[in-house]
Amino acid sequence: MRKIFSLIFAGFFGGLIAFGLINFTESKERLQSPNSIPQATFTSSVPTAIGSIDFVEASKKTTAAVVHISASESKALAEQRYQKNRNNRRSPFDGFGMEEFFGGDFFGRNFFQPRSGNGSGVIISSDGYIVTNNHVVGFADAIEVVTSDGTKYSAIKIGTDPSSDLAVLKIEGENLQSVEYGNSDNVQVGEWVLAVGNPFSYLTSTVTAGIVSAKGRNLNLIDNEKSIEEFIQTDAAVNPGNSGGALVNTEGELIGINTAIATPTGVFAGYSFAIPSNLAKRIVNDIIENGDIERANLGIGGYDVTAKFAKENNLTKDTGFYVVEVDRGSSAQFAGLVPADVIVGANGKKVDKYEDLTEAIKFSKVGDEVELDILRNGKMKTILVKLKKQL
Repeated sequence: MRKIFSLIFAGFFGGLIAFGLINFTESKERLQSPNSIPQATFTSSVPTAIGSIDFVEASKKTTAAVVHISASESKALAEQRYQKNRNNRRSPFDGFGMEEFFGGDFFGRNFFQPRSGNGSGVIISSDGYIVTNNHVVGFADAIEVVTSDGTKYSAIKIGTDPSSDLAVLKIEGENLQSVEYGNSDNVQVGEWVLAVGNPFSYLTSTVTAGIVSAKGRNLNLIDNEKSIEEFIQTDAAVNPGNSGGALVNTEGELIGINTAIATPTGVFAGYSFAIPSNLAKRIVNDIIENGDIERANLGIGGYDVTAKFAKENNLTKDTGFYVVEVDRGSSAQFAGLVPADVIVGANGKKVDKYEDLTEAIKFSKVGDEVELDILRNGKMKTILVKLKKQL
């Protein structure tokens, strides 16, 4: 899918973009006073002649539930990250770059700079649970949330899931305005939607409108080998600072969490991408129940079985995933999986190819058990694999 866009994907925009700030400095001075936050600004990226569709009520339901998030990393956490990165280097030149070069001096002093960023979040419960993107807050140990009326809260991080780029925060509040989940499976291509967030951080409570351009996009935007991507693509204007904000339908129901854009410049250029609400709801509930989620691999490599491959290797089935290698110390090795096994089922679902296997276990995490149906030496066998951290 990456070939669809020859331009650079600059999707993960938790922080402010420097040249964007330069271009919008004058607007900031006009729209925001030092001691107040601008009221909701309703804009649209689509023509005004839209028939009887009314975005006003949906906007009212949503803007009060979308918050501005400021996240920062303490010097102590930055130091830990710096040392971890150094320890994980496999060679003196592995990952060598400007950060490494300027990481310290001959006296052992560390000049590594803590990270910070801004984004949006969506209140999903009246008692203060907030969903946002992992790339907005995952690095941070100090998080401030500002609601649309200017009230500031110190937030705690309940947990994150880097594989889906989702995170959950909690603020202490009562009777907070929240957004109800909609059913993202029912969203149709061509349907009107609204994106609500805080573009460039100072244009708070901004609403833009567009249509659903596509569903189920997997663009490899999430930098994680166990990534879960099923993006809703829209043409509603989304910019840096919108990350973690709401994508809602005309009823004001949450159908997505705005996450990424496709752009040659770092700002909106026509397409944006949101995590579907049904996927987000499942992961958010898991985070609230269990905290940080760590996805796990089986630890195997191999080939998809074809009719030709099956004939050449004397297999009794011409579909499935043929195991060529099993990683040492992996979950698969501990469960007894061996080379030449053919995986034909996982968690009760048929596996004809590798994509079927990854789909069947994509929500599995460390500690979960995966039931694999395998073909070994012409006989069917079921193996229970308990997922563990990769060594």
